[in-house]
Amino acid sequence: MKYQTQKLAYPYFIAALALFLVQVMAGVLAGSVYVFPNFLSESVPFHIIRMIHTNALLVWLLLGYFGASYFLIPEESEHEIHSPKVAWLQLGIFVFAALAAVVGYLFRIHEGREFLEQPLWIKILLVVAFLLFLYNVTLTVLKGRKTVVSTVLLIGLWGAALFFLFAFYNPSNLALDKMYWWWVVHVWVEGVWELIMASMLAFLLIKLTGVDREVIEKWLYVIVGLSIVSGLLGTGHHYYWIGTPSYWLWIGGLFSVLEVLPFFAMVLWAFYLVYRSGRDHPNKAAMLWSLGCPVMAFFGAGVWGLMHSFSPVNFYSHGTQVTAAHGHLAFYGAYVMLNLAFFTYALPALRGLQPFNQILNMWSFWIMTGAMAFMTFTLTFAGVVQTHLQRVLGMGFMEIQQQISLFYWLRLGAGAFFVIGALLYVFAALGPVREQMMASLKAQPTAK
Repeated sequence: MKYQTQKLAYPYFIAALALFLVQVMAGVLAGSVYVFPNFLSESVPFHIIRMIHTNALLVWLLLGYFGASYFLIPEESEHEIHSPKVAWLQLGIFVFAALAAVVGYLFRIHEGREFLEQPLWIKILLVVAFLLFLYNVTLTVLKGRKTVVSTVLLIGLWGAALFFLFAFYNPSNLALDKMYWWWVVHVWVEGVWELIMASMLAFLLIKLTGVDREVIEKWLYVIVGLSIVSGLLGTGHHYYWIGTPSYWLWIGGLFSVLEVLPFFAMVLWAFYLVYRSGRDHPNKAAMLWSLGCPVMAFFGAGVWGLMHSFSPVNFYSHGTQVTAAHGHLAFYGAYVMLNLAFFTYALPALRGLQPFNQILNMWSFWIMTGAMAFMTFTLTFAGVVQTHLQRVLGMGFMEIQQQISLFYWLRLGAGAFFVIGALLYVFAALGPVREQMMASLKAQPTAK
């Protein structure tokens, strides 16, 4: 670690991992309601559990991006972070707003828009924290060396802040509301967040492979171009049934195909660079997460998203468990694995250690990835059956839920295994370092 202010990343990573555990625990509780419908129905209803599950996901991912930015921007810019005090103030405001939102949800204090349920005053605090962050990192980049990695990261972060402002616009017309609602929900995860993903992955590949920066940056240009074009116009596949003109059926279908390309390019990019480098980096766990991220993102955000993005298919499948399958694998592959890859790379340096607990870390990779893959297939099968029974044969919703209850049991089991993998990851990342303890024991003189 070359710069002192890179240590600012550490508290962000701790807060992110704490909320990561909250998110996965809430996910298991939500999955339990599908098989035990009256579970916590009076104390914490399902819609509150789901609210905590999805909001905690978004907040901990953002905390991870903030921490990663504070870690990589000093190295890219060759300059210390502009103001450590602002970074600490930002963290305090952001964490307070997140915790206040969760407590408010438990007391039924929330707005009705899905994923944007935060009360107005909490949205304002989140924007203030985001602006403090952008002020801090933008001045740092302007003072130091300008690289493609830091520039793309800034564009993605500024884009995320700007598009979140549409969360404040809540028109009375439902079609108009949904149209601008997607400008936050879709453009974030399938637009500007892809720029953040590409830049963070580029930084990791530079450090892990040792391949010349110019080669990696050329790939980054291609991925960024594909992401911006496909991400913005690909929003059209959400406009099919909300009252917008019919030309969105064609625009949405066409650009949904193009949305697969940046994720496929990331897979080729990552594996080509690792193959080209031939470098045996000591942090094998970070390499595993860095390679797994684009692969699972390609399948989750790319393939599973494309499967039901064409209007003739989406007419039957929208709002079914097919959507849940796509959402779970896409978020896990593209953004959860990205953050966990960055934490795995950066935490040894932040803790002043060599790469540590790697076997446990890699076990957590396979447990979580296997559980998520199983969950995705389970929800996909459930969605296909649900689509046929409900949208083709016209059976009643509750009767269909009985028919696919086996899939909900399987999903719950996969969720339990995912929690085990998440706990193992946190222990491997933050727990005692077995390698260091063994080395210290060996170094002690033997009693005669």
